[in-house]
Amino acid sequence: METRGAPSRFRAFLSRFSRPQTAVRTVLTVPEPPAKLGLALGGGFARGLAHIGVLQAFQRENIPVEFVSGVSAGAIVAAAYASGTDVEEIARIGCAMRFTDVARWSICRLGLAGSDRMAIFLKRLLKKYTFEEMKIPLGVLATDLSTGQPVLFRDKGDVILPIRASCSYPGLFQPIRHEDHLLVDGAITVEVPAILTRKLGATRVVSVCLPMQAPTIMPHNMFQVVNRCFQILQRRNEDSWRQHSDLVITPDVAGVEWDGFKSGRELIEAGDKAATAMIPEIREWLKIVPPEIEPAPAKPVEVQSLAG
Repeated sequence: METRGAPSRFRAFLSRFSRPQTAVRTVLTVPEPPAKLGLALGGGFARGLAHIGVLQAFQRENIPVEFVSGVSAGAIVAAAYASGTDVEEIARIGCAMRFTDVARWSICRLGLAGSDRMAIFLKRLLKKYTFEEMKIPLGVLATDLSTGQPVLFRDKGDVILPIRASCSYPGLFQPIRHEDHLLVDGAITVEVPAILTRKLGATRVVSVCLPMQAPTIMPHNMFQVVNRCFQILQRRNEDSWRQHSDLVITPDVAGVEWDGFKSGRELIEAGDKAATAMIPEIREWLKIVPPEIEPAPAKPVEVQSLAG
C-alpha cells in the first residue's frame, strides 16, 4: 500500500510548484510633507492693530510664517511683515498712527477722504515696495466695483496701490483707479483672505478675524452706523472664508471702536493673547517640539541638629 501511494504523494509534491505564485506587494510609506503655514489677516481699521499681537506671539514662540495675505488694515500689517519690517517696529508705528496719517479730508462725490497720505505712510513703514522683493510671499485683496468680484494682487508690481485700494472703505475713502477699474476695500467681498493664502502656497491657513463691536457700543455717528452694517453683512457670509481656514483666531477687541487708535497697546495685547492660546495646536501641525522647561533649582534643605 505504501508503494501505490508513492505516485500520489509525488504528484502532490510537484503540484506545489505548478500553482501560480501569489504576488508580493511592497507597501512604501511616504512621509507626509511638512506643513506650510500661512496667515490671513482680516480688516478692522484701527482694530487691525490686533494683527500685530498675533505676529508678536508667533515670533516669540518660533512659529514660522511662510505666507501672509491681508485685506484692509490686515493688508497693511501683512505687507509690513512680508517686507521685513521688525514686529516691534510695526507695533511702535502702529500705536502712534492716527487717521490723518493715512487720509486727508476732501470734497469728492466718490468719497469723503483721499488716501494719498497712505502712500507716504507706507513708504515709512515698509522695507520693500514690490511683490517681487518681499521676504515671504504676500497677497493683497481688493474689490472691483465694476464686477463686484475680488481682485487678488500677489505676483509682481507695486504693493502700495493695491494696499490703498484694499483699505478704501466705501463712502469714507475715495476708490482707487487701476487699469480702467475702480477698486475699493477687499473686505467687501471677502472678510478674511484665507483662499488667497492657499493660492500663495500655504497648506495650513490660520485666519485672524476681528469680531463685531459689542452690542453695548451703540453707533453715534454716520461712519459707525455704516461700519456696523458692513459687519452684519460680513457675518452672514463667513462660510466663504471659514471653509478655507484650518484655524481661526479671534482677538477679543469687541469693546474697541473702529477708530480706536488710542487703544493700540490694548489691541496688540488682545491679539497676542488669542494667538498664544492656539500655539499648542499649531505646534502639532508643524511637528515643532516646544522648548524644554529647565527645572527650577532645588531649594536648600535646612538640617536641624538632633544633638541635645
